[in-house]
Amino acid sequence: MKFQKQIKITTFNCNGVRSAARKGFFQWLNNRCPDIVCLQEIKAQEHQLQEGPFFPEGYHCYYFDAVKKGYSGVAIYSRQQPDRVIRGLGWEPADTEGRYIQADFGDFSVISLYMPSGSSGEHRQAVKFGFLDMFMAHLQRLREDGRDYIICADWNMCHKEIDLKNWRANRKSPGFLPEERAWLDRLYDEVGYVDAFRLVNPAPDQYSWWSNRGQARANNVGWRLDYHVITPALAPAVEAASIYTDEHFSDHAPVTLVLTR
Repeated sequence: MKFQKQIKITTFNCNGVRSAARKGFFQWLNNRCPDIVCLQEIKAQEHQLQEGPFFPEGYHCYYFDAVKKGYSGVAIYSRQQPDRVIRGLGWEPADTEGRYIQADFGDFSVISLYMPSGSSGEHRQAVKFGFLDMFMAHLQRLREDGRDYIICADWNMCHKEIDLKNWRANRKSPGFLPEERAWLDRLYDEVGYVDAFRLVNPAPDQYSWWSNRGQARANNVGWRLDYHVITPALAPAVEAASIYTDEHFSDHAPVTLVLTR
């Protein structure tokens, strides 16, 4: 991708893009003007989005819907037109659940990913573990192809104790299970990807998702589930990473990464 002086990439689980629109997300987007936007959990099919702000001016917009209406789905908006857009991974549930879209720009790619959560029961946790196994193989292949990648995602997992408020109480909860944390250990330590946020933002109490129960958001009792995972060659370009919490467009918050050349 041809960088200008800097590039801003925002990732956001909108928990329904139409709901986020009603809460002001597209006004915020118009004011912030990131270069690339990766959305997850669209909860709509593209034909349902023809009216309204869902193809914002100045962006090339690409959606990948779930087969099931009102469920999952991902999107990428980019100010620069991609050379190629890839929808899906060729296996389930990535494709029928609309969980993966990739935009290629020269030798640089951006991915919007929505990882299964596993929180609705043992069956879905098993689906998540299966997804993790297959996706790790995909990530290993990406590391071998010579391209640079930024994977923007609701990963539905926390890696370290710093990444969620009540880590002691959640050691047996989906999203912080030992098996999930070990998968992230392998992602970073063995396969070599980098958590871009932690390169420049090591402070605690920074979260991107809060339960709707009680006063979790008001009390900042949250989880950092949404982040940019990058190939190591991009690490020196990371300038800033921040979570926007001043307005509430979803139960998640937008996370923006800034890179410079």
